[in-house]
Amino acid sequence: MAGTCMGIARLDESKMQRVRQLEEELGTPILAVEQICRWTDLDEERLRRLQEAEEELGLVLLAYQVES
Repeated sequence: MAGTCMGIARLDESKMQRVRQLEEELGTPILAVEQICRWTDLDEERLRRLQEAEEELGLVLLAYQVES
């Protein structure tokens, strides 16, 4: 699976104020996110092992690479 993963955005004061303003205008909380990593491309064997662990643990596991 290729793609990107998101995390909580680090906002400076002006961006934080803009998000708060928008929350007031829309009447709902807003979560700001940004790209923080890319999913790891797993070969068939590694993907199988990850899926087995998911089944064993009853969880969804995501393999990723941190963006530098």
